[in-house]
This record gives sequence, structure tokens and C-alpha cells, in this order.
Amino acid sequence: MSTAPMTVNTTVHPTLSPALTFLLAGGTGLTVAALYYSQPTLGVLAGDLHASSRGVGWIPTLTQLGYAIGLLLLAPLGDRYDRRNIILVKAVILSAALLLTGFAPGLGVLLAASLLVGLFATVAQDIVPAAATLAPPEHRGKVVGTVMTGLLLGILLSRVVSGFVAEHFGWRSVFVAAAASVLLLAAVMARGLPRFVPTTTQSYPALLQSLASLWRAHRKLRLAALAQGLLALGFSAFWSTLAVMLHAAPFHLGSAVAGSFGLAGAVGALAAPFAGRLSDRRGAEWVTRIAATITVVSFALMLAMPLLSTGAQLALLALATVGFDLGVQASLISHQTIIYGIAPEARSRLNALLMTSVFVGMAAGGLLGAQSLAALGWMGVVGVAVIASVGALLVRMRAASTRD
Repeated sequence: MSTAPMTVNTTVHPTLSPALTFLLAGGTGLTVAALYYSQPTLGVLAGDLHASSRGVGWIPTLTQLGYAIGLLLLAPLGDRYDRRNIILVKAVILSAALLLTGFAPGLGVLLAASLLVGLFATVAQDIVPAAATLAPPEHRGKVVGTVMTGLLLGILLSRVVSGFVAEHFGWRSVFVAAAASVLLLAAVMARGLPRFVPTTTQSYPALLQSLASLWRAHRKLRLAALAQGLLALGFSAFWSTLAVMLHAAPFHLGSAVAGSFGLAGAVGALAAPFAGRLSDRRGAEWVTRIAATITVVSFALMLAMPLLSTGAQLALLALATVGFDLGVQASLISHQTIIYGIAPEARSRLNALLMTSVFVGMAAGGLLGAQSLAALGWMGVVGVAVIASVGALLVRMRAASTRD
């Protein structure tokens, strides 16, 4: 089956101005942040709902799983319909899902709402292909890197904000405020986003079938998805359990402190746009190998924590967070640069396949992290992250000789 029965029209979009780039970056950050507001609050949330750590561990897991499902089933629509309309509709529904989360009466409703938040937070992954479409080819890595900076800062700073707000105003206020902010974003984007010409006339079932064709046809896509999915597994295992670990002995720290580790991660994320520039100059595959190596070393450093004092453990955690966030995000930007060059007319579907793998990894990491923490303690979580990142590095080393 052909995956691109319609010629791409690349002449209808306006110039990608700094203001539009900022809007796209801000939009990705604010919408993807919805996935992570719960993580620093899990310790407080468990007490408020009288739930076990295993029970609340399903909140980030279902959110990430919903994101993966949404990427697979909803993101391909960006090739078939005007991306502007898709972005606006999904943003409004995301706002409603966040509001339901904030008013959830118990764990059951909260888990269902978390799944909905994940499904429609995929609007962030409608914005990234939009930026790649607007960008000139010779600067696509740089533009994707810039927009991804907004997404990465949204991921990391969401933890800082939610931790602070939850500690001072309660965890429910986090989600009510988030719902209001996404609704405001939708209003701004309604005025600022250009319209996009669809790149295919395929029906929805045909679009979904074409995902399998794209997956089979492009080995670079498969290797990119596997490597980034493994990195995401380790990333999620760490972040989905950090607040619970810090809430317990010997730290006894609140959600605000757990959220503040997002600032350390943000340092790494701010450096990640250089990956886009390096991808334009040195090649994206080279960058993925360097990024995976940095991630392995950063996670492995945490294996030394039992040998250190409490204060030194926190310092090492912060240092490792800078490193692995830099590695994971630089790898993601480079993998996106690789896949966007495969088939320009299918960017939404290619991005859907890559990011579905990422968020399956995220969901698996959340689940494995929670189970490892309960069974083996924090070193179990670190072990999961190290093994996953080593697997990603091996995939990238194997891909060094890959030709599509």
C-alpha cells in the first residue's frame, strides 16, 4: 500500500517567524506538562486518598499509556486534516480532562481521568510536526530543537510548579489551574496558528494501515523507536518514583522538594537544542550515540548513593538528573530529525510511531519503577534505568552501520 497518495504542498505556509516559533514551543510545553503534574504530588495524594504507593503508581502509568494510545490512534490525523483544527479541538478536550482530574472524588475516577489526560495531551505531538513542516529543510534540526526545548521545559518545570502548588494549595488546585492555562492557550493559538494543507486523502482506516507499512519499510524508524523507548523507560522509572522515595526515610521531604529536581533536569533540557544544531552539522545518528552514552553514565552514577551521606546523595541525584535529562532529550531531538527526513508527506504518522514507542516506554517505566521501589528499594529503580539505557546504547551502536 502507498503511504503517500497525495503530493505535498509546501508553499502555503507563512514564514516561521520568531513569534510563531515561540508560540509553538510554548504550546508544546504547556500541553505536555499535563502528563507530569501528578508525579511530585504522589506522596501527598496517596495520603489524601488513603491509597497505597502501588495504587497511586498507576496514575503516571495510565497517563503515559493514554498518551501512547493517543499517539497511535489520533496523531496520524495530522496528515489527513488541517493540523490547526486538530490542535484546537484536542486542547479544549485536554482542559476538560484536567478539570475532571482536579475534582476526582476517589482513586478510580482519578485513574480514568489520568488516562483521558494522556490521550489528549498528544496535542503536543501535533505541534512538533507542524514546526517541522514550517521549517526550511536546512534548518529543520535547529527548529525542531527549539520547539522541543519548550516541550522539554514543560516536562521538567511542570514538576517544579506542581510540587510547589500542591504543597501550598493542595494537589487538586494543580489540575484546576492547569485546565485554565490550557484553555487560555487554545484561545491564543486560535489567533496565531496558520492553517495546514493535508498531505494525504486517505481514509482513517487507511491511515492506520499505513502505519504498519511505514514501520516495515524503514529500519531507521524501527531502531530510533526502540532506542528512544528504552531511554524513556529509564527516564520514567526515575521520575515516577522520585517523589515517593524522597517522601520516605531517610529524606522525609515534601512534594515541593521533589518538584524542584525538575530545575536540575531543566539545565540539561536547555542544553539539548544544541543537539539539533549538531544534527544539522555532524549527523543525527552520531548525536544519538553520544546522548545514549551520557544517559548510561548519569544513571550509573546513582549506584553510588548508598555509600554517601544524605546530603551527598541529594547532590548526586541533582547532578545525575542534569546528565540523564540532557542525554534523553538530545537523543529525542536527534531521533526526530532522523525520522522527519524519511518521508516528509507522512511526518505526523512517523512522529506517531516514534512517540508511541517513547510513551509505551514511559508507561512501562512508571510501572516497573513503582514495583521495583516497593520490592527492592531505590537501587532497584536505578537498576531498571541503567539496564534500559545500556540497551538503548547498544541499539544505537548497532544502528551505526544501518542503511535504510
